[in-house]
Amino acid sequence: MTITYSCIANGRAVLAELALTGGSYQEAAAVVLKLVLLRAEPKMMIQMGNFVYHTLLIDGITYLCASDNALDILTPSAFLKNVSETFLKNPLMSQEHFSPSNAVAADFQQVLGEYMMKYNTNQVDSSISTLKSQVTDVKNVMTQNIDKILEREDRLNIFTDRTDDPQTTAKESPQTIQILRRIWRKHCKKIIIISMAILLSIIIILLSTNVIPT
Repeated sequence: MTITYSCIANGRAVLAELALTGGSYQEAAAVVLKLVLLRAEPKMMIQMGNFVYHTLLIDGITYLCASDNALDILTPSAFLKNVSETFLKNPLMSQEHFSPSNAVAADFQQVLGEYMMKYNTNQVDSSISTLKSQVTDVKNVMTQNIDKILEREDRLNIFTDRTDDPQTTAKESPQTIQILRRIWRKHCKKIIIISMAILLSIIIILLSTNVIPT
């Protein structure tokens, strides 16, 4: 995922903006800013063309960015949060945000650029870290499931050993053994299905984080 455009606006008046690639971002941003005013929602995500526009509305100021991946909502959200915090800490911008000077707008254009480069550069490492954490969680769940299966298998083996004993064979019915074996096969199928689902989830995660080129 790449953040390709960002801006800060008071209502529909853009205070500062920056585009890393060519495109009609301003036209799309104008539409999005209008929707923000109409809906007055703190956060919005709108798909327009090949890009997804994320917004954060705080005290009448809209922080907006465009990304090229609809599956990643965490990175744009963190980006907008950081930009808003920097904006609110700047005394010049808080005084002049209704009619900012060119110098202040240029300063915040630089701020936008720094944050865009930061999040675009660090997203691969962040995605890999997140993926490793998710794989670890999956591994722990699978280990617990396998332990449970092995525990059931031990109990089944003990029962089977008892049926081999002439003194206990008469007490245990073949139907009971068949039922237990069917239960065991059922659990094996569950493990296979769970394993396939986990593998598919990992592949989807890899694709969504662009770790695997599409």
